[in-house]
Amino acid sequence: MLCAVGAGAGAAVGLVGGAFRWLLLRADTGRTALLHWAHHWPAAGWIAPVALVAAGAAAARYLVRFAPLASGSGVQDVEAVWRGEAEPPLRVLPVKFAGGLAGIGSGLALGREGPTVHMGAVIAAAAGRPLGLDRDDRRILQAALGGAGLGVAFNAPAAGMLFSFEEVARSFRPRLTLVTLIGSATAITCSRLILGNRPDFLVGPVAAPAGWLIAVYVAFGAVTGVFGVAYNHLILRGLDLFGRFRRYPAELRAAAVGGVMGLLLWFAPLGAGGGDVLAQRVLGGAIGTGALAWYFLARFLAGPWSYSAGAPGGLFAPLLAVGAVWGALIHRLAEPLLPALGAQPQALAIVGMSTFFAAVVRAPVTGIILIAEMTATTTLLVPMLAAAFAAVLVATLLRNEPIYDSLRARMHQHRPAVPPDHTLQGRRLRRPPGTHVTAAGPA
Repeated sequence: MLCAVGAGAGAAVGLVGGAFRWLLLRADTGRTALLHWAHHWPAAGWIAPVALVAAGAAAARYLVRFAPLASGSGVQDVEAVWRGEAEPPLRVLPVKFAGGLAGIGSGLALGREGPTVHMGAVIAAAAGRPLGLDRDDRRILQAALGGAGLGVAFNAPAAGMLFSFEEVARSFRPRLTLVTLIGSATAITCSRLILGNRPDFLVGPVAAPAGWLIAVYVAFGAVTGVFGVAYNHLILRGLDLFGRFRRYPAELRAAAVGGVMGLLLWFAPLGAGGGDVLAQRVLGGAIGTGALAWYFLARFLAGPWSYSAGAPGGLFAPLLAVGAVWGALIHRLAEPLLPALGAQPQALAIVGMSTFFAAVVRAPVTGIILIAEMTATTTLLVPMLAAAFAAVLVATLLRNEPIYDSLRARMHQHRPAVPPDHTLQGRRLRRPPGTHVTAAGPA
């Protein structure tokens, strides 16, 4: 029964997640057209992107009022479900869908994977309750289909499965494994009916690096670990800053966040949005060294700044863009000293994506497989492993918590409790004493 429900709900996750991503692609096209039109009016054209992103951020934040759990990424909420701390109500689904389109589609530097992971868990809960699945089986179903949502977001089924094991459940169990396998299979199959089947990033053949260069990748990973810790601090400080101005409505504060992103969109279009276009251009070698430095700084700040608004949206896609720019920048700077790096100009950019992911999220295996699937490249697995090792080691020695552990801890500090509005056979679900069902960011 559990596997049958996983298969059917997985198909729903694929269709909903595929439609969500398709609409975001259309929104990107419309935003690009608006920018092109606005640049014909240099004196006043900047008003258009500022108004667009400010309105999108405010609308997304307003929708959160109808389902506070829809705020932010949603990954931490799925993790809370696995720990028995919460179970998402069905109203999260439309709020996450519409709010994600408004915020991400307008130009906030947020990722599509947060909403698809959360929507996957909500669909799982909605499927499991009417069929009488007990609480443990519903937890398994939500963890499995949350991972399926990640796979749909990036067309990366193996990474989605590993996400369920490594990040959400942090364990391998036969029941969880079976449901994750069939749920991911049906979700990806259905999403490909809408989106097609090709890697997210088009990358030419990349040669495996010489053995002695592994030391270079270890050093690169160690430095990336420091930047990952800094990125996590920026995310949390951004949420704190947003919460200090409670005397103003949350929508007004979100509009201010969006207005700043609109200015960035006007001056540097690749600095806003999810970051896929920027990452693709970096992987294609189409950006100069000076521009790489600028985009690294811009994207390093834009992701945490956008997340502070509390609009529905994730962290994965923006931090992958940061990692690609960071790796390409280090390649450009190190190539004169290490000419051997010149034989594989894309290598450090690809490794940078998985390594920065590992440093921030602390799920290195998921990050490695995710980037291998997104780039259809397997020749860099060894340097990815070495760099991820160093990044996670450094971040751990610096005593920095994984970002979703920190966000989950904030759930119980910055939000009022949400009364349980779901029942199982007439009985309310039990929560551990002293816990609250809350959302990601401050009210």
